[in-house]
Amino acid sequence: MGVEVEREIRVIDLADPTASQSDIDDALWSAAADIGFFQVTGHGIPLGDIDAAFEMAARFFSLPADVKSKRQMPAGTNSGWEHMTQRRPSTGTLDRKESYQVTLPRMERLDLWPTDDELADFEPVMRSFEAANHALAMRVLASFGRKLGFDDDFFAQRHDRGSSDYQSTLRLLHYPGVGVDELDGGEWRAGAHTDFDCLTLLHQRPGQRGLQLCPGSDVGADGATGELGWTSVEPVAGAVTCNIGDMLMRWSDDRLPSTLHRVRMPARDEYLGPRYSIAYFAQADRDAVIDPPAGTYEPITAHDYLQQRIAANFAR
Repeated sequence: MGVEVEREIRVIDLADPTASQSDIDDALWSAAADIGFFQVTGHGIPLGDIDAAFEMAARFFSLPADVKSKRQMPAGTNSGWEHMTQRRPSTGTLDRKESYQVTLPRMERLDLWPTDDELADFEPVMRSFEAANHALAMRVLASFGRKLGFDDDFFAQRHDRGSSDYQSTLRLLHYPGVGVDELDGGEWRAGAHTDFDCLTLLHQRPGQRGLQLCPGSDVGADGATGELGWTSVEPVAGAVTCNIGDMLMRWSDDRLPSTLHRVRMPARDEYLGPRYSIAYFAQADRDAVIDPPAGTYEPITAHDYLQQRIAANFAR
């Protein structure tokens, strides 16, 4: 479990009228370089659209299992529905969750969209929300790109929604509610991990706590316990929580850290009902070449890099 440690999760207003773009770039870089996590407001995604996406996600997860199973995730695709299939090396137990993942080039080819008879308007709502998150991710990545000496559109060219090599993913997540008698079973809603992508955007619901982060090899609050120090990231309506992934850590010559995080089970005095979140993983296109400007690492395609990360984390 480790210990709870207070840390500042910085909030950057992307629409701050008193700040120049250079000021915003500096604020984003500083927050990311510090602990790898930050939150953004003024991002241009209306709260109503976020609420509509959450409502549609809840409707999907409430469908009968035999309906959801029609959209089961085919092996190796990272697309479609899965239920308690992810076993984290950090815990050795299955994550207590189900998810549905949208990776655009695979959805129609693999028949992964629910039909209107199964869930009306699901596809257009999710396509629209995926596009909005892609735009926000590219805006933040452009800021990092400028700090790394890249052109403004460097990352956008390598996260091309129109390409068959596009592999960024919108992930709907449902963590079922728990009973008090289930809280001491050594299980996790999501075991400790880092993300494999460049940048993750996470939408959370107020009151549904659990996300925690642990930068680097940090220890307890007094530095003497030897226990990992975990900081909770509180859900705030309309704020988008962002974190750096392994791919951007490599691309930045390790200047931006990919931070360990998890979703814990609720405490006895907390809300025990279901937890919903929606994540967008900005993963560079399969054929994009990750070539760090300082040459810390050899160039590698995004596809090969992801395969390496998956093998390192899940091959047993």
